[in-house]
Amino acid sequence: MTMESLPKVLEVDEKSPESKDLLPSQTASSLCISSRSESVWTTTPKSNWEIYRKPIIIMSVGSAILLFGVAITCLAYTLKLETKILAILRMIGPAFLSLGLMMLVCGLVWVPIIKKKQKQRQKSSFFQSLKFFFMNCC
Repeated sequence: MTMESLPKVLEVDEKSPESKDLLPSQTASSLCISSRSESVWTTTPKSNWEIYRKPIIIMSVGSAILLFGVAITCLAYTLKLETKILAILRMIGPAFLSLGLMMLVCGLVWVPIIKKKQKQRQKSSFFQSLKFFFMNCC
């Protein structure tokens, strides 16, 4: 809805004092959109990339951060640098190690959770189709 059409809608209802406080109503379909309200009958099958995209990205980024942390930690303990730089590298290296490991483990744990969720959806759609068949058949 554009800003120009808003005053025209309000001019029509200016007879009642309550209408000045109300905005023009929107349809119920635009107000009640929910990501969890997927219908079994209208959803298209998703590819494996669409299903596992987020965990793969998290695992890839976590692995890169972990390897960066390993490299920095190795450099901190093998190079002979100034004490300030060594102290900074010895703090940053393990921080990247732990952050990368945490992200890698989160991605690895996420995959079985998605697999279990997919199995539950398949069972649910199977039972709903059975219910639909018996309700229409009898």
